[in-house]
Amino acid sequence: MPKFNFNNKLFSLVENSEKGSATAKTIFEYKQEESLVTADYHGGGIKYGKIIAILENDVLHMRYQCVTDDGELKAGKAIAQVSLTTHDKLRLKLNWEWFGKGHEKGVSEYIEN
Repeated sequence: MPKFNFNNKLFSLVENSEKGSATAKTIFEYKQEESLVTADYHGGGIKYGKIIAILENDVLHMRYQCVTDDGELKAGKAIAQVSLTTHDKLRLKLNWEWFGKGHEKGVSEYIEN
């Protein structure tokens, strides 16, 4: 049984690198079935996005894709370190990279609402 439970949890952005697409208005809705973790996300410039990930101990191995409000289709990958806040809320610290030209990289932090 996984150490962390993402099922039916909402997350929002705490901070993001310049090349990241998510903003404080982007909402992430997570689901979990054993080690499989998925999320739908939208808002803050994102028309629709999807995450699929595998949870291994305290690390999420993620792939994500989205369509922006401008109609741009984007995809990438991330490694997320999972931890708990002092109030037992889940925190994700991502090292991410966009696929495609430029392969822009960055760091983001998200927290459970």
